[in-house]
Amino acid sequence: MSRVTTIMVKRETKRLLDRAKKILKKRTYDEVIYTALKAIMNVPDSLFGIDKGKISEFREEDRLFRDAE
Repeated sequence: MSRVTTIMVKRETKRLLDRAKKILKKRTYDEVIYTALKAIMNVPDSLFGIDKGKISEFREEDRLFRDAE
């Protein structure tokens, strides 16, 4: 069995993980994080086209899973 570790995240990040877990139909946060990272890491550079190197940081309003408050 693999080793387990604890990672601290902000409450907002935890809420996003909770929502992503439901959307992706995953049982654990580890599965959610693994799925997201695997998708990010497998994006070929060719898909960035003319915007490669020009993409800016995400802002709060760019969030996909924004909570309605």
